[in-house]
Amino acid sequence: MVDMIESVLHEDRVFKAAVGEGACFSSMGDYHAMCRRFEEDYEGTWADLARTHLRWREAFTQDLDDSNPPFYRWFADGALNVAENCLDRHVQAGLGERTAIVWEGEQGEVRHLTYAYLLEQVCRAANVMHSLGVEAGDRVVIYMPMIPETAIAMLACARIGATHSVVFGAFSSSSLRDRIEDAAARLVITADGGARRGGVHALKPFVDEALSEGCHTVEHLLVVKHAGCDVSWKAGRDCDWHSLLAESSPECAAIALPSEHPLFILYTSGSTGKPKGIVHSTAGYLLWARLTMLWSFDYRPDQDVFWCTADVGWITGHTYLIYGPLVCGGTTVMYEGVPTYPDAGRVWQICERLSVSVFYTAPTAIRALIKAGDVWPNRSDLSSLRVLGTVGEPINPEAWMWYYRVIGKERCPIVDTWWQTETGGHMLVPLPFAMATKPGSAALPLPGIQVEIVDEEGGKVSHGGGLLVVTKPWPSMLRGVWGDPARYVETYWNLFDGQYYIAGDGARRDGDGYFWIMGRVDDVLNVSGHRLGTMEIESALVSHHAVAEAAVVGRADDLKGEAICAFVVLKESRVDALTLRKHVAAEIGPIAKPDDIYLVEGLPKTRSGKIMRRLLRDIVMKRDIVQDVSTLEDRAVIEHILATPVQ
Repeated sequence: MVDMIESVLHEDRVFKAAVGEGACFSSMGDYHAMCRRFEEDYEGTWADLARTHLRWREAFTQDLDDSNPPFYRWFADGALNVAENCLDRHVQAGLGERTAIVWEGEQGEVRHLTYAYLLEQVCRAANVMHSLGVEAGDRVVIYMPMIPETAIAMLACARIGATHSVVFGAFSSSSLRDRIEDAAARLVITADGGARRGGVHALKPFVDEALSEGCHTVEHLLVVKHAGCDVSWKAGRDCDWHSLLAESSPECAAIALPSEHPLFILYTSGSTGKPKGIVHSTAGYLLWARLTMLWSFDYRPDQDVFWCTADVGWITGHTYLIYGPLVCGGTTVMYEGVPTYPDAGRVWQICERLSVSVFYTAPTAIRALIKAGDVWPNRSDLSSLRVLGTVGEPINPEAWMWYYRVIGKERCPIVDTWWQTETGGHMLVPLPFAMATKPGSAALPLPGIQVEIVDEEGGKVSHGGGLLVVTKPWPSMLRGVWGDPARYVETYWNLFDGQYYIAGDGARRDGDGYFWIMGRVDDVLNVSGHRLGTMEIESALVSHHAVAEAAVVGRADDLKGEAICAFVVLKESRVDALTLRKHVAAEIGPIAKPDDIYLVEGLPKTRSGKIMRRLLRDIVMKRDIVQDVSTLEDRAVIEHILATPVQ
């Protein structure tokens, strides 16, 4: 189970906590004091924070409902509205003219959306959805580029109680179809296309293709005309976003929704072929989005300009591009396109031009920017930056040092966050002005988060590596897998009879108690911060008529974190690696294309027929095979694979 923890980091560099006057947590004393509050009254402290940080329509009297584990519920008899918490209350507090979203397009267009304007647009969009028959409890799929209308659509869903499911805009039509059908969506919102690397990436044709086969629950397709693409139009189904919003009322009352109402479904890859629809609640998720913005980044909404570079199609974009900054009443930056277009200086130019003070990106992006050279950041004035963050995967220490030295000028703390789609928000974080930092370590759990490292029997591990688990339910935890409660229990709780939430990551703890994340221990790859199931890629490969069998593993990659390696057994017909890559891109999306393809005569299997993927991992990592291969059915297969060139 923990065999992927194959090496132990030895990192001795320690950097003292930065000095942050007036910080939310300015010392370890502050951190320990908050932790003691939770130790003394776990549920009551969560309840106090919920009452303090959220606006409620109906006050709750129940803190944690643990009567049906692992289906935990928080603040269940209360009611509130996410859009009201993110918009109305700030406008009513006199912040209507504060910029909520700064959007920049790849070609240089800039839009500043104030809270008052954003509220008006959200109300118009909500009224349009009502006019199209969408009601509370319906599902809406959003397949959009990184434009303000994406945020407006999400908030409009929240306003009327429709559960949104955002699908990453690079996914294929078949991946989109799977998600639409699983959610039984009533409405799909898309755009004609979006900007990407100086060109235009069409989106609506993918939706048209997805809807052409199945998706019978979809009644309307709402289309934002953004990129100027020439797209087809289906009368009676397709509706123009701009004309309908212009005709709708700018007022729409926010619906009071139960705390446990599903705010969104977000699909994430698992170790089986079918993506899991992760369900997040309304109150618990929003509370943690707000608290982690304030705690993890020392976010100051009246001063900071926050830029999270993640796409809104991923959980990071949900929590730290949209909901987190807006529930705090701050300013969030949204950028459409590639941060390195037209050159590697673009991201730093944006930071200078918009006076970004908190910058949050992935190690993959950092490594790409390192490769481009120091000349690019050195051309920009980055003095506005005060906190730097990383997300998506563990950051290698040398990339951490470059980020700290070249971008932060050795004055900005690095917030290396560990969390998941399932957790809703940060879990392990080096609090920027309270904790000393170690390059590559996610440090300590946030107050209220109870984590342990356990061995294969569930026993706590005091030294060395093991499996990372969460020992107590917390408000922002996933509420299940959409339409499949058995899969939720099996995936996250069954390993130790429901005693722990199973994160699926290996970790170790050093002598100071700091946590080091060592990567996935199941068949999930972390490619450029995106989780991809090996079974999902294998299924795509085998769906090609020329492929008989396939096995996918990951190898370390300096840029992506993990690269995808596919071992493919062909039928009599021949096919080349380029064709297979294109096929996977069409089935799943470009992010799933294998980096390395080995066309082999057979796969290493046990006598019972199980593929020995650990041997394949050794091969792609160029390690000596020292494992027990006594159960291998045909040892000659290994010799053939070792002699097979990569394509």
